[in-house]
Amino acid sequence: MAPKYHPTPLSGGDRKALNKELRQARGMTRILAAQSDEMRSKGDALIRRADRLLCESWNERMWADGEPIDPSPTIDQAINGGFSWLEIECSRCKTPNNIDLAELRRPPTTFVHDLARSLRCQKCVKAGKRPSATLLQLGERPRHLRTDP
Repeated sequence: MAPKYHPTPLSGGDRKALNKELRQARGMTRILAAQSDEMRSKGDALIRRADRLLCESWNERMWADGEPIDPSPTIDQAINGGFSWLEIECSRCKTPNNIDLAELRRPPTTFVHDLARSLRCQKCVKAGKRPSATLLQLGERPRHLRTDP
């Protein structure tokens, strides 16, 4: 975008006044941009904190009630809150496993509780069974080593 054109006044006093106004406007632009960046970083930190609290709340409800709780955080909220791992358990063989939410091929707006229908135990799939997984909780790091090769 081309810079805005301000016609130069004919008189010297008006030229000085225009230059002064332009300098003040450019200075104010820098100040407002710095304030905007500061407020945006504070807002991002608050959103991360809110996402973390949402994940912790969902984990507590999962522990207390023991079933996929609706509503749950979305995949991007969980990752933003620092909970990028989902701990699951096979409903058939009770094998624990961890799923990296960042590697899932799902839209980031997918709710975590909606993943229970599509996640499968690899050991049972190889045996010809297709039981769904039981969601346990969100975690900051994997709790169990992977059992599938």
